[in-house]
Amino acid sequence: MAKIQVFGHKSPDMDTVASAIAAADLLKQQGLDTEAVAQGKPNAETQFALDHFGLQALPIIEKATTEEVVLVDHNEAAQSVDNLADVTVYGIYDHHKFNFQNGTPLYITAKPWGSVSTILYFEYKQAGLAIPAKIAGLLASGLISDTLLLKSPTTTDVDREALPELAKIAGIDDIEAYGLAMLKAGTDLSKKSDEDLLEGDAKSFTMGSHDFRIGQVNTVDIDDVLKRQADLEKAMKASGYEDFLLVITDILNSNSKAIYLGDAAAAIEKAFGAKLENNVIDLPGVVSRKKQVVPPLQKQF
Repeated sequence: MAKIQVFGHKSPDMDTVASAIAAADLLKQQGLDTEAVAQGKPNAETQFALDHFGLQALPIIEKATTEEVVLVDHNEAAQSVDNLADVTVYGIYDHHKFNFQNGTPLYITAKPWGSVSTILYFEYKQAGLAIPAKIAGLLASGLISDTLLLKSPTTTDVDREALPELAKIAGIDDIEAYGLAMLKAGTDLSKKSDEDLLEGDAKSFTMGSHDFRIGQVNTVDIDDVLKRQADLEKAMKASGYEDFLLVITDILNSNSKAIYLGDAAAAIEKAFGAKLENNVIDLPGVVSRKKQVVPPLQKQF
């Protein structure tokens, strides 16, 4: 068994899986005994990339089974393994706001860039280490996923610099074609259960006295998802969260709508400057949970 497990947040997305695999390889090249693992099955988008580059899905854990761990793409305990308090965090690679407390010194690499995949590209570069082609492909995929092919407002010039370099190493000849194919692979929602849609990319946040669950689902047709609203709301109620916001994002037109269930409708409307109608709020131009959804909610609550 490896001495250090490397993993991302619960309900892993493309950037989380790519980051775990890359960080484990980066640290292994630097002499550490690491293993990449995941807190859940890969989503359809991630599976597309894994299949494309001939890689296996990561082993799934609920609790860390090593004394030391490395966190990627998260730092909040609510998004991490159940026994995080019982292990030593060796290091963190992240691009989110920090809400982390630790009793021992550790390595932290945090940048306000579009993806952790971008951060790890530059970590390899700074260390003078080669990125294996398949891992470069995953990092390119993580970058594409988190920035929606560089169209998200979270995209930085650093991301724009990294993507073509990663694509070159990975042998991706047409970034646009590959990226669209991967993103569309994640939007086939017909076979997904209501719970899958809610929890496939969901994170928990404490905002004031409210415990928020914020899920996000990408699609090419928002109305197709809203046809399932009644069943989705039943699943949201059954989840046990007092406030549940499901953001439905049109990846082709860069717009979203959201379904909200909870007792803070007025605050939700004030946060986004729009009205809830039948529990649905229009969010034009919104594609990023991290930059366009969470901050106005935190400011409001």
